[in-house]
Amino acid sequence: MKDPGHGYLADLVVKAQGNDTNAFSELYALTYDKVYNYSRHYLRDSYLAQDAVQEVYILALKKLKNLKDPMLFTAWLNQISFRVCYDICKKRDSDYGTIDDDFLNSFRDENTSSNPEEQAQQNDEQSRLKKAIENLPHLQRTIVIMRFFNDMKLEDIADAMDISLSSVKRYIDAAKQTLRSALQS
Repeated sequence: MKDPGHGYLADLVVKAQGNDTNAFSELYALTYDKVYNYSRHYLRDSYLAQDAVQEVYILALKKLKNLKDPMLFTAWLNQISFRVCYDICKKRDSDYGTIDDDFLNSFRDENTSSNPEEQAQQNDEQSRLKKAIENLPHLQRTIVIMRFFNDMKLEDIADAMDISLSSVKRYIDAAKQTLRSALQS
């Protein structure tokens, strides 16, 4: 589905704030895939992702009238998604920042050369990258995943994590430097 744009979503938000259930249903339909995909990647579990999506939209429905600027609906929804996923990870009491092989494989280039040496080298590099990302501090790891694997804008990450844009940039720079060092050794 084509991205409807912030203006169209803002119009739906205004209608939904006025108790138009059809408008909220359309907001849900237009944003579901993005929220589900984010949750699935963050939680690394499709069942937990479904639970997270349900919780995200329940919270969104309950708090929608508090949203002062309807143009910020997407960033606001991203922030709710992040908080819900983060809370689920904490409740799950596991290492909630690791990246599994399925996640990395979803970004693998299928047009690899038939050269076994190149494939072995690619697999080694990917394994080293995965390990290096897993060894990043939690906030850096989370921001790297949001930025480079979920393709979120820096502003949306800042909104979702409730930190400043400059902090997001600092975390990304620090993570890049750490990853460079880890991959050069």
